[in-house]
Order: sequence, then C-alpha cells, then structure tokens
Amino acid sequence: MLGVIHVLGLILAAFGATFALPLVTSIINQDGTALAFLLSGAATGGTGLLVAAVTRQHARELRSRDGFLLVTLGWVLISLSASLPFTLLLPNLSFTSAYFEAMSGLTTTGITRLSGLDTLAPAINVWRCSLQWFGGLGMVVLALAVLPLLGVGGMQLYKAETPGPLKDAKMTPRITGTAKSLWLTYVVVTAAGMLALKLAGMSWLDAVCQGFTAIGLGAFSNHDANVAFFASPQIEFTLTVLTLIAALGFARHFVALRHLSLQVYIRDPEVRAMLLLLTASVIGIAILLDLNHVYSSFAIDLEHSLFNVVSAGTTSGMVSQD
Repeated sequence: MLGVIHVLGLILAAFGATFALPLVTSIINQDGTALAFLLSGAATGGTGLLVAAVTRQHARELRSRDGFLLVTLGWVLISLSASLPFTLLLPNLSFTSAYFEAMSGLTTTGITRLSGLDTLAPAINVWRCSLQWFGGLGMVVLALAVLPLLGVGGMQLYKAETPGPLKDAKMTPRITGTAKSLWLTYVVVTAAGMLALKLAGMSWLDAVCQGFTAIGLGAFSNHDANVAFFASPQIEFTLTVLTLIAALGFARHFVALRHLSLQVYIRDPEVRAMLLLLTASVIGIAILLDLNHVYSSFAIDLEHSLFNVVSAGTTSGMVSQD
C-alpha cells in the first residue's frame, strides 16, 4: 500500500504543474484569480512531493492490482485538488458542488453546476475546460509520460486506465515512450484544432476553451448557450471534425502519423463501424427533421443533424440547438 501511496504522491506533484495554465491566463487577462491558482498549485504539488518523500523507501514495481487501486485513488485525489480554485474563487459554490465540477471535468462527463459562464473570469473557464482535456487522455497516462521511474510497472497503470481494444498494444518498446507518444499526438492535434477554431471565427479565448473540450470529448464551455452562442455553421463543422478525430483514438493517429498512411483507419473494423453508424444516423435524422418541417430546408436539417448527432454519438455533449 505504501508503494502505491508513493506513486500517488508523484502523480499529485506532477498535477500541480497543470495549474500554471490558468495562472498564465490570469496574468495575461489580469482577472484577479492568479493568487488562488498559485496557492492551489503549490498546495497540490507540495503535498505530492511531501508524500513521495516520506514514502520513498517503499518505492517498488507495481502489480496489476496496484494499477487499479492507483487509478481509483488518483481520480479521487486529483479531482479534490482540481476543486481548490473553485472553492477559493466562487464563495457561493459549496464544497460538494466544487468537487462535482472538478470530477465532471476530469472524467469528461460535462455536467456543470455553474451558470453565468460568460461573466466568469477567463482563467476559471480555461481551468474548467482544460480539466476535460487532461481527463480526455487520462491523468495516469500523463503521469506515465512525465515520471520515467514508472517505466517498469507502468504497463499495469496503462491497462487499468486505457479503455478499448488498443489497451494491450504498446506503440513503442517502453510504456513511458508509448505514453509520451500519445501525449505528443494529443498536444499537436489540440493545437491544430485551436488554430482551426480561431480561423473559423472564434476569439482566442473561445478557441482555447472549445478546443480543449472538443479534443477531450467533453461538453464544458465558457458560454451558457454552449456552441449555440456562436451561431456559426463554420464553427459547428470544425467542432464536428475535431470530435470525430478525438473519438477515433490517439493511438491510431500516432500510428497513422508515424507511417504517413491512412491504412490504420481503413483496415480498422471499429473505425468503419463507427463512421457507418454515424453517417446513417445523421442522414436518417436529417430526413426525419425534413419530414416534420423543423427547419426551412433540407440543407439546414442536415447541418443541425450532423453537429448534434456526432456530438451525441461521440459523447462530447456539445449542443447547438435547444
């Protein structure tokens, strides 16, 4: 158990570094939240380092059951630390609601307890949306990427954290290399997605927030109206493409980029089945909307069907219509 606690301390210490993102956002926008994020990051990182130091002599290779225990405890404690800025900056929000908001973000559930998102400090919205981005690939996978000492027993964490048929496939000889490759691909696709959203008409703040949530397949937004706030077919189409890319899985994207080939998608029965099901659903619901005269033309029916069906089918949860 102490071996698990030691690694948990290291993961908390690593997570403390993520508070730098809203801290920088606060400094740039001068929104008055910098001290809260600085204290939250210091408390998280400091506690993690202290726990790791106290249990250092118990460091050992992880077993399968250790991996599952660490993933469970990791989500609970990381969500607790992620809730600290909400508690400090939103006095009308109860501790339970703050913890709920953090857990909803990190698990990419996307249910929010907050309203008046348009008037929140930019750093708070960036923090909320970045939580979905961190949770989208998994905080434990992030830990494997930045904590090389987990390279031997880390496969147990990877299997415990990673869903789907690719969980047993290592893309590089060492699991730390696999984790780093996943995160590198994740970061590159996210940066490209944010740029695409900016070019589609968003402000940089909107592009960062919605880019985080689209790639993380979550529904958080910095607007109460969610994607309906933009009322833009270009933005909706861009977000549709981004959520489809995210839903296909970054292990596939890494392999495709490494070999500069689309064969990894073409030969994958899961990809073919998902795209076929989504395509049939989009067309079918567009026809249903047209038959019920919900919108003025079939083109508009297809536009709204495409965005909302793909959003539901990929579990991103973004909405553009009531």
